[in-house]
Amino acid sequence: MSEDIKIAELRKNVKHFIAVLSGKGGVGKTTVAVNLSTALAENGYKVGLLDLDIHGPDVVRMLGGNAYPTMGEDERIVPALILPNLKALSISMLVEEGKPIIWRGPLKHTAIKQFLGDTDWGELDFLIFDLPPGTGDEALSLFQVLGTIDGVIIVTTPQKVALDDVRRAIAFVQTMNQRVLGVVENMSYMRCKDEIVYPFGTGGAELLAKEFNIPVLGKIPMDPKALELLDEGKPITLYYRESEIERAFRELAENVARAAEA
Repeated sequence: MSEDIKIAELRKNVKHFIAVLSGKGGVGKTTVAVNLSTALAENGYKVGLLDLDIHGPDVVRMLGGNAYPTMGEDERIVPALILPNLKALSISMLVEEGKPIIWRGPLKHTAIKQFLGDTDWGELDFLIFDLPPGTGDEALSLFQVLGTIDGVIIVTTPQKVALDDVRRAIAFVQTMNQRVLGVVENMSYMRCKDEIVYPFGTGGAELLAKEFNIPVLGKIPMDPKALELLDEGKPITLYYRESEIERAFRELAENVARAAEA
């Protein structure tokens, strides 16, 4: 089966393709991708999560690290089943733990083609891509192989140095003729008893939204317990019920679903 036919079949079976991107590392991009995916799945959507951060694949750890892909009878990869309606795939599921991925662009491009065309994703409402930060090979390969997708979510933190990198990421997405679905401000604030503090300043998301005419899809607070849960492989939306940060991810999922349909 040719690559074009494989991709056409994938596009037929998946309603919405959403990429999660950041301008720089350390802003919580994978945290957003993982908890967005679990929240959408709990809302009844059929979801796939594809970790395309080849050199820093953290999706597996945040999902618990105890599910693995298999090989189907047609010799296609079958993604790991995380929840009844959430599938996931990452390069870290296929290599020895701790082993570095020392690949140049062509090898990464080939892997991304296999993750898309040679993987049995089945019928999905959403296929979420966790991209590495910046504007490198993985994002270029995704857009080249898949073509136009439903949108790219940009993750940032409020401080100015992060916003400078986000502007470059947004310009990259627009140059690739892709739609910026909106911006997510992670580590937006922290609640200390009855006081709200802003460790990284305020207004960053609103500034970007106004500058680029894009919506703010969500503001995710900081919470030390949430970080501990993620290190233990427990997504916030599944293991931190009724918390402020869980509600923020639920709201994000609803906003993303609405924006994808628009």
